[in-house]
Amino acid sequence: MKKKISCLALCALLFAFCFPAEAQQPGKIHRIGFLSGGFPGPSHWTATLRTRLRALGYVEGKNIAIESRFAENKPDRLPALADELSD
Repeated sequence: MKKKISCLALCALLFAFCFPAEAQQPGKIHRIGFLSGGFPGPSHWTATLRTRLRALGYVEGKNIAIESRFAENKPDRLPALADELSD
């Protein structure tokens, strides 16, 4: 009887090793693009956006990335900056 239990335990152990362990995949990092016609610097809008996202459980660098582009009062730069954000 002991021999059967030992054999069964050994088989169960070997069977458990047959399945490869898979590492948990990192969560997807969502990107938000912020395009402004003005100059870089502190903004009420970006501060509010970050605060609200934090309240919803988003952590910058962990599960969300915010990328900003500024045209510096040169509207002709906006299409190129939008293309940068869409890549």
